[in-house]
Amino acid sequence: MTRNTSTQLCLLFAMLLSAAVGLLIPAGEAAAHASLVRVEPADGAVIGAAPPTISLTFSEPTSPLVLKLIRPDGRTTSLDRFALRDTTLEIEAPTDLGNGTHILSWRIVSEDGHPVGGSAVFSIGGPSRGSAPVASEAIDWPVRIAIWTGKVLMYASLFLGIGGIFFIRWVGDCSPVARRAALWAIAGALLATPLTVGLQGLDALGTPLTALGNPITWKTGFSTSYGTTVLLAVASGGLALVAILTRGWAGKILSLLAFLGVGMALAASGHASAAQPQWLTRPAVFLHATGIAFWAGSLIPLVAAFAARKPDAVLALRRFANAIPFAVLPLVAAGMVLALIQLGGPAALWSTAYGQVLMAKLLLLVILFCLAAYNRFWLTKPTEQGDPVATRQLVRSIRIELAIVVTIFAVAAFWRFTPPPRALAEAAAAPASIHIHTAKAMADLTVAPGRVGPSLASIVIMTGDFGPLAAKDVTLILANPSAGI
Repeated sequence: MTRNTSTQLCLLFAMLLSAAVGLLIPAGEAAAHASLVRVEPADGAVIGAAPPTISLTFSEPTSPLVLKLIRPDGRTTSLDRFALRDTTLEIEAPTDLGNGTHILSWRIVSEDGHPVGGSAVFSIGGPSRGSAPVASEAIDWPVRIAIWTGKVLMYASLFLGIGGIFFIRWVGDCSPVARRAALWAIAGALLATPLTVGLQGLDALGTPLTALGNPITWKTGFSTSYGTTVLLAVASGGLALVAILTRGWAGKILSLLAFLGVGMALAASGHASAAQPQWLTRPAVFLHATGIAFWAGSLIPLVAAFAARKPDAVLALRRFANAIPFAVLPLVAAGMVLALIQLGGPAALWSTAYGQVLMAKLLLLVILFCLAAYNRFWLTKPTEQGDPVATRQLVRSIRIELAIVVTIFAVAAFWRFTPPPRALAEAAAAPASIHIHTAKAMADLTVAPGRVGPSLASIVIMTGDFGPLAAKDVTLILANPSAGI
């Protein structure tokens, strides 16, 4: 019986590997966090007349959420007439724009489901006298805390609930306490996961918690790729709920489908799944998520079985010990692949917020792996032989494992607010450009890449009516008086 069950689990993890490759390869191309490549009129440009349109070109297709124009007198105008042309967003400018400095404030959602915002300044006729209008966006801490809390609850309820039901159906149904805990976790998943859609909408629109009841908030949240993640997660929770109430092979199959759904849900959106190359990152996220679900989901059933002194507890422990390497090895390999892709270089570990979150997670993982190794190589065999001291130590150790796993979920939830270094590097590599327009002459200046370090400046000069200008001499003067340059 034990050998047959262990063989079934090994075959099951082989199926997971096949699913990761076969189901996720067809995913379309995408990039994490869209970055602004070009804006017209260019940021800082001085133009002679009001433009008929304002265009934003990004590094990937996007969906506009909020578009506003702040006028020289501080008034704000919403821009609701626009057209999407591949990666370019063409916005119809108001017809009554006067002279002075204007600020275009934009907020879009990128293909990885995360909102991205920014602003661009241009002047008509000349810069405004006195202080220019200001576009600023303060962090809405109540919304940010709510998003983080929702993420932690979603991770914990999905992994512990669906993973727990998978363990009960495939490894050992040893304790009514474990079944009740799994049911409570699934109930939490079915409540917390949909709520995160509304929180996603608040963040995307830049609105406060009081706007959570607005239909546009939920519509915006569902319109991002995160909406797919939530639909898959809720469907998986429903399957797991039916699986725990279903006996025999039907319950096993339903729990397996729910288990696969967790991996598919997390691979549908987010930093890692949207990174290139898609054929590698999406399967990696899938394997990472299913590995976590198996490991985390086993902890409560094991603790409950030994705490209740169930006779089948030792059998479940033996099956788990035989199967866990087939979950942990893909989990670790996938995590390393994703970290290498997202970091871009070792310096990002300590120089970026994303890397600092990763280091905190790695520290917790080292502690977790040491504890798991101690359990497997020092406590498992004596426990199987009925040693009461080893059994008490194992139960205590598994409880500590559970606490560390939940802490890892809390740390990982901070990634929601930290763009990966790779995306930051892509944005920094984008060229910086400016258009200078006067009645007699115009100049288009492009500096590539638009970041600190060696760059190439390209200047195209024209007459005021876009004709060729045979200039005898061109001088480029760069200055930043506020920085003493």
